Amino acid sequence: MSDMPGLNLIVAGADGSRLYAALETAMAAAALGQPARLFLQGEAVALLRAPVGFAGDAARVAAGQPDLAQMIAEAAAMDVTIIACQSGMALAGMTAEETGPQVRAGGLVGFLAGVGADDRLIVY
Repeated sequence: MSDMPGLNLIVAGADGSRLYAALETAMAAAALGQPARLFLQGEAVALLRAPVGFAGDAARVAAGQPDLAQMIAEAAAMDVTIIACQSGMALAGMTAEETGPQVRAGGLVGFLAGVGADDRLIVY
């Protein structure tokens, strides 16, 4: 981790385009050397259910952009921490194993406890 302030993002709804935008933002911060964490809260966790995808994938792929599953993999490869809300997993009837190896389970209290005094917090 760097000494730079971190970027902390919360995706608060099951909207694939918002998750995609949050991933883009986290990846841009990571490319600039900033620590980036992404928390999928509540219903947003369902976006991680295999096969991962959303209605905007076809248009993005046609435009030469990665689909949602590729974005998640690329973000993880850039050391963006991706956390799935434990309550959200229960709500979606999912287990931690179903979120994929690049995602870890966690809670909102723990996520917020990891937000430093100089960090930024954005909700999508």
